[in-house]
Amino acid sequence: MKYTIGLDYGTDSLRTMLVNTATGNEEASAVMYYPRWKEGKYCDPLKNQFRQHPMDYIEVLEKTIREVISKVPADVVNNVVAISVDTTGSTPVAVDASGTPLSLLPEYRDNPNAMFVLWKDHTAVKEADEINKLARSWGGVDYTKYEGGIYSSEWFWAKILKVLRTDEKVRKAAFSWVEHCDWIPALLTGITDPLKLKRSRCAAGHKAMWHKEWDGLPSEEFLVKLDPLLKGLRGNLYKETYTSDVVAGYLTPEWTSKLGLSGKIAVGVGAFDAHLGAVGGEIKPYYLVKVMGTSTCDMLVAPKSEIGENLVQGICGQVDGSITPDLIGLEAGQSAFGDIYAWFKDILMWPVEHILGQSDMVPSELREKIIAAIEDEIIPQLSAAAEKIPIEESGVVAIDWMNGRRTPDANQNLKGAIAGLTLGSDAPRIFRALVEATAFGSKKIADRFIAEGVRIDGVIALGGVAKKSPFVMQIVADVMNMPIKVARSEQACALGTAMAAAVAGGVYKTFEEAQNNMGSGFEKEYRPIKANADKYEALYRKYSKLGDFIEKGL
Repeated sequence: MKYTIGLDYGTDSLRTMLVNTATGNEEASAVMYYPRWKEGKYCDPLKNQFRQHPMDYIEVLEKTIREVISKVPADVVNNVVAISVDTTGSTPVAVDASGTPLSLLPEYRDNPNAMFVLWKDHTAVKEADEINKLARSWGGVDYTKYEGGIYSSEWFWAKILKVLRTDEKVRKAAFSWVEHCDWIPALLTGITDPLKLKRSRCAAGHKAMWHKEWDGLPSEEFLVKLDPLLKGLRGNLYKETYTSDVVAGYLTPEWTSKLGLSGKIAVGVGAFDAHLGAVGGEIKPYYLVKVMGTSTCDMLVAPKSEIGENLVQGICGQVDGSITPDLIGLEAGQSAFGDIYAWFKDILMWPVEHILGQSDMVPSELREKIIAAIEDEIIPQLSAAAEKIPIEESGVVAIDWMNGRRTPDANQNLKGAIAGLTLGSDAPRIFRALVEATAFGSKKIADRFIAEGVRIDGVIALGGVAKKSPFVMQIVADVMNMPIKVARSEQACALGTAMAAAVAGGVYKTFEEAQNNMGSGFEKEYRPIKANADKYEALYRKYSKLGDFIEKGL
């Protein structure tokens, strides 16, 4: 028996899973929240600033792997052959010439600009707008054409330029920049030199405008035209990229000992969580895999021979080998999904936390229990009440752009909206409208793929929302008017990463072979209800009209 470890670095926590490569069985797993992130350090939501300290990543890595191997027999530990990593993205960090993130150096320890700039950080909206304008006007190749034609503030170059403009000290100290999914394998293998570590095709192609057509990253001429502060940086980055079946290196003796492992352990080239989550969800050509959590990532793969020269506009890129090595990977998604429900819950919790929470009428211990109970029950109770409201009755229509719009047609300047409110619009009706809005956003993505000539043969869902909310999933199936299969695995991203490790570690030759042996199948299928789907067509038109008005009129 051979075993692999999948490390799934999500927005809030690391999920570590040890998997049997012969069966796909989860032998043990552990989850740990990033301690500094959980305290809200280095973030300013009002400015859309979200930064994470590398020590969070290191500490949870050590503790979760230690916890996992403590749960299994020695013969399992001794037969771990490979580790692979997925992370959020684009989540880059400034590093020195040795590849050390600047925030690991004493003088930058508490400087947010020296930390990883999380995917959901939207401080670089202006920089993204400048990239888009220049790409269309400078007279050379449009470097955004394989990125859906629109560059986002969530991505590599916009974030780098924002930090360089904001922080002179970081600008002078930064030799290069490294994505989170590239840094963890580099750390574990000891190959941290920015000019030598293996860079992810997934990250580079989808977020950094890397493509073979122009021999790698955008040209020095383009970058300097964008801003002279970028002069010379291209030469300190990379030219070659690698798919996730490739070995990044081997676990160093120091890390092998620190983690309690043994033997020669391969470390695979990293990728983004949604992409390897799609692998864990058993993606196949023309199936749309929706990773449904705080945001969504919608993944689709297709043969190169069939995609040809077709460029799908308004998505988050199409990259050869970004999901599975032998197919074109196409990515789309919504900037907020579960986050919208959490936002509404937080609004309703405000008086509970600020009035009841500070009241002396209830003993403190009981007060805390009441607040926790209310917080746990708000979404389930809202869902139960909203489910009883007929589709056409609420009259409320919402727009799901509370965190900007990722696709189709990225625009992080956009804001959300709720329309059609009356004095009878209660919390369940507003909540139902928010759920419907997120479903309409999902339909917009599917409609764009189909309009651009990429068919959708089926939909697969995974992630927290897909597993926990039948109410939301049925609405999404009704709105999209497509059946949706839900992956059985509780941790499809970690499972997909363990599959990638099995290929990088030589257990299997292809991702398809790993999926066939390690896949966990599906637990449920939501089928659209025809009467609901027909009614939602009319509401969808209202949603589209309201969205057009907000985007063009406001």
